[in-house]
Amino acid sequence: MPVTIIYTNEVSEYDFGIGHPFRSIRYKLFFNYLKEKLREGIDYQILQAQPVTDEDLLLICSKEYIDYVKNFYESAYKGEINYLVALSSNFISIDNIPGENPGNIEKAARFILGQMRLACDLIEGEDYKKIFSIGGGLHHAKPSFGEGFCVYNDIAYGAKYLIEKYGYERILIIDTDAHGGNGTMEYFYEDPRVLFIDIHQDPKTIYPGTGFVWQTGEGKGKGFTINCPLKPGASWDSYQYVFENVVFPITEEFNPQIIIRYGGTDPYWNDSLTYLGLKISDFRKIGEYIRELSQICDGKVIDAIASGYNDKAISSGWLALICGLSELEIEIEEPEEVPEKYLQDPVLKDTKEMVKELKNYLKKYWKCMS
Repeated sequence: MPVTIIYTNEVSEYDFGIGHPFRSIRYKLFFNYLKEKLREGIDYQILQAQPVTDEDLLLICSKEYIDYVKNFYESAYKGEINYLVALSSNFISIDNIPGENPGNIEKAARFILGQMRLACDLIEGEDYKKIFSIGGGLHHAKPSFGEGFCVYNDIAYGAKYLIEKYGYERILIIDTDAHGGNGTMEYFYEDPRVLFIDIHQDPKTIYPGTGFVWQTGEGKGKGFTINCPLKPGASWDSYQYVFENVVFPITEEFNPQIIIRYGGTDPYWNDSLTYLGLKISDFRKIGEYIRELSQICDGKVIDAIASGYNDKAISSGWLALICGLSELEIEIEEPEEVPEKYLQDPVLKDTKEMVKELKNYLKKYWKCMS
């Protein structure tokens, strides 16, 4: 069966405008590259989704927030934005304020959630095991606050939708974005039905400043939030160590019914907003690890891809993730010469110390960590 990609043209409107890091050029770059490398209808298929409604959004957002952001981004799209009013808002952060000539961001965000909903519905049938949502993974958004370029959290929506509609009891979310998924973490911090594992750059060195090893959940959710912060410069050896010593054993013990993974190319060694050290070939390895993990849950994976702030890496990096998860053996070149310092992990020792500390926090909740 061809690789299943969900992408709706309206998602290209998720563009914060001139001067903002998050632009819609990423989608054009990726799909042009995809068409060069693979054959549509044979190697991959593209499905389109419908937007979610206000009623759907109430699953994860307050009505006040929905009403505010709808009006705010419609005004921004029309060029009528009042920046002083926006900055005084209790609903959005400064990095969610568009620049000049933005797209219809709120409308596009509804389509991104619609893609996640469609992915959940399809994976409940017998014909689909692995589905990719291009443009998805808005993991910083919270119930009543948008930040980090994220308006509505489609990852949280997907997990809650699977719980509410299909009765899921064990969902694994793996976040490999370079920034900690603070919004997703907040949604499920007290929920033992969702195991949230987040591999990201040390929050002392990068936005959003959360995702420390000691943040492990609250109440019934204690132990079900697992943060794996990596020192700047961490490359594949660190990721491999975390997967093999934390992600694999805990996933096996948790025994999830499905995996939702998110993360684009912002852990790339030359990303403009982050300081990690992955090569394009390493993104394929992440996909391969997720595919291996999914054997626990009958191969079921919903994969959301959107991040990355180096245009040279987006196309090849996104496709490398897809190929690794889908077991597609095609050659994907490195877009830039990789500096020698990233060929051997400069902070592996620090990563091992982090994992040791993390295990001390988790050993009372997971047998495999003791």
